[in-house]
Amino acid sequence: MSLDQPDAAARRFLFVLGSSRTEGNTEALARQAAARLPAEVEQRWVRLDDLPLPAFEDVRHAGGPGYAEPTGNQRLLLDATVEATDVVIASPLYWYSVSAATKLYLDYWSPWLRVPGVDFKARMRGRTMWAITVISEEDPAKADPLLGTLRLTADYLGMRWGGELVGYANRPGDILADADALAAAEGFFSPVSTRPSG
Repeated sequence: MSLDQPDAAARRFLFVLGSSRTEGNTEALARQAAARLPAEVEQRWVRLDDLPLPAFEDVRHAGGPGYAEPTGNQRLLLDATVEATDVVIASPLYWYSVSAATKLYLDYWSPWLRVPGVDFKARMRGRTMWAITVISEEDPAKADPLLGTLRLTADYLGMRWGGELVGYANRPGDILADADALAAAEGFFSPVSTRPSG
């Protein structure tokens, strides 16, 4: 573990569930991976469909007062995001990218960068982003656009890239038959050690 990476007891994982299906394959794979995290690691799970956001409106160049102070579900998601040391985006592959709910959540990162006093970019720098997805294509390269979106987002904010976990499934529950993905899930968060940093 690097000197600037917090030990397990200081880690706070935010699992962002972007599926339009409750308890879908991507969530099941995420929970398999999360079960192996050290007990000291705080886990918070948010289902984006439970915290709906209005359509994003880009007002950067509208000449008005800019973005308003986040309230309601936007405030809840902002607070959960900046309080996390690790953000796990768990989104199934929809048309070769993240789900609509996940994309909308990421769109709101743009105003969070610009709301006075939030200091979103500075607060996210050094945090870690992880990606978990399940695809219905047997070629894992089909997930590359989704993973690229998340990697570039992490890079822009100066976040670490924790890694990606990709499974294959089509119908609900099929992920439990993907032995390779389940095996990968067991060690996915293995860099998160219980040892003190340094």
